[in-house]
Amino acid sequence: MSAEVWKLSAAADRARIEAALDRQAEAEDWDADIAVSGQEIEEQRPDEWMFEAWMPRRPRKADQEAIAALFETPAPTFTAEKLPETDWLVESQKRVQPIRAGRFHVHTPDHDPSPAAVNFAIPASQAFGTGHHETTAGCLAMLDLMRREGVAARDIADIGTGTGLLAFAAMNLWPAAYATASDNDPVCLPVVEENARLNGIALGTRRGELAMLVAGGTDHPLTQARAPYDLLIANILARPLIDLAQDFAQVVAPGGSVLLAGLLETQEPAVRRAYRRAGFRLARRHVRGDWSILWLRKRRAG
Repeated sequence: MSAEVWKLSAAADRARIEAALDRQAEAEDWDADIAVSGQEIEEQRPDEWMFEAWMPRRPRKADQEAIAALFETPAPTFTAEKLPETDWLVESQKRVQPIRAGRFHVHTPDHDPSPAAVNFAIPASQAFGTGHHETTAGCLAMLDLMRREGVAARDIADIGTGTGLLAFAAMNLWPAAYATASDNDPVCLPVVEENARLNGIALGTRRGELAMLVAGGTDHPLTQARAPYDLLIANILARPLIDLAQDFAQVVAPGGSVLLAGLLETQEPAVRRAYRRAGFRLARRHVRGDWSILWLRKRRAG
């Protein structure tokens, strides 16, 4: 399927672009037609990055202003170009490389599954849209470690599920558990439903099935009713993780685990402080690139 596609691009240092990507991810009124990404220009110069924004039309003034507003002033200088007509879905599937983490192999439908792994197919348009795929791989590896170290999960929640991938992985590791996934973006509901179909994940409210909800944090009657959780996953951003620490403490069972990601290593002390105050202790931590992945356990009373 060919379509008109335009791209705005600008070079900036890594910190500015990562901050812009975080602002876009937190923007509740972001235009869903505009996709953004950031990456280093050359491996030898890791702090020099390129920010790119794609849209299915010639950039309007409002588009340019919205993209520029992601940056602290002065915004970088953007270059606009119309891209050659091609099947961008197919091309994007080819560019997104598979991820191997623990026993899991995550690939786009365009790539072959691995015979030696647990495979999940996630379309490229969703796969690592924030550019923070290190957190996804880190969470998969940490879930695998939890299972190998004997964590027993009968009730699982994935808060801010996005594509549903981490919920799918947890269900593979603990197939008899009740599983709940939620996201505050209604767009995620059909995405998770389609990904569940693609990966053979049963939807529903029984053991071994996934209940998908549209809600922010733990603010849904079913999320509350299914508490307390043995395992709660939240791969979101540092600020909401801090804000949700007390809410998570209320729905996680004593001795239960939380898996936190989406935070930079520099943000880790503030996140850990919030969860220590909420009654959690650190069990393990991984660092992938600049990103921290934290496994915390809720202290038992007494």
